[in-house]
Amino acid sequence: MRGRPRGIRAARVAVAAVLPGELALAACLMAGVRPPAWALAGAEALVLAVLLLEAWALRSLYVAARARGADRRAARRAALQEAVPVTVRRLVLHELRALASLGRWFRRGTHGVRPGDLAATYTGPQTAMMYGLLFVAVIETVGLAFLIPWPVVHRAILVLDLYGVVLVLALHAACVTRPHVVHPDGSLRIRYGALFDLAVPHDAVASVRVDRRYPEGRLITLSEDGVLDLIVGSQTTVTLELNRPLSFTRPLGATEKAHTIRFHADDPRALVSALRRPT
Repeated sequence: MRGRPRGIRAARVAVAAVLPGELALAACLMAGVRPPAWALAGAEALVLAVLLLEAWALRSLYVAARARGADRRAARRAALQEAVPVTVRRLVLHELRALASLGRWFRRGTHGVRPGDLAATYTGPQTAMMYGLLFVAVIETVGLAFLIPWPVVHRAILVLDLYGVVLVLALHAACVTRPHVVHPDGSLRIRYGALFDLAVPHDAVASVRVDRRYPEGRLITLSEDGVLDLIVGSQTTVTLELNRPLSFTRPLGATEKAHTIRFHADDPRALVSALRRPT
């Protein structure tokens, strides 16, 4: 049992040690500096060794999970969960969900909204800002395409800038296609794109009211007395009092509890009325 953690730690240390060197080598190549052939060969051999070490660590975890009785799918999931830090997994998952939302947005579809549900949008205060960021990203992409004279650097920056444009659009698409949802049984699903998702059972709702506020802070702000603010465009419009604390997960995986939730809805009265409506 003690060999597996050492193997995982060794793989992570190897990645942390090799990645800066690979970035430095890439910077040299982009700047037109051609390292000696032996340096390139050594770098590639080192990367291959690290990849083999990662594969060995994952296989060891997979075999151990299978030995404990897990099926193949569960064993693969367990190996990835133990080998890859939760922060990295969640960042990749958020990005993939945002990119998948682009297709749903183009089809004018929504995620997690069934017949009889009320979908409550919340993108109103941030739409202009998101399109402004998109415009700035496009201008930056076009400007750098004309300003950078080195072909390799030009291509690399162009790819990064284009991906940045797509990602900004994907983040907005995730918010549009993942609205808040009020179910017919009085339960509520509070969301912000692919970054935040909290299910509130109907029996946990003590009271709900329209309550426009302009709090300061980041997207997700939790006060010391357990008040959670999910801020969109520097405002919230609904205050939800709970009769028991509920756990929620932050975008990077930390879990905390709140007994009051303040969030934004473009039409707060419709959402509040739907929650108050008897089942």
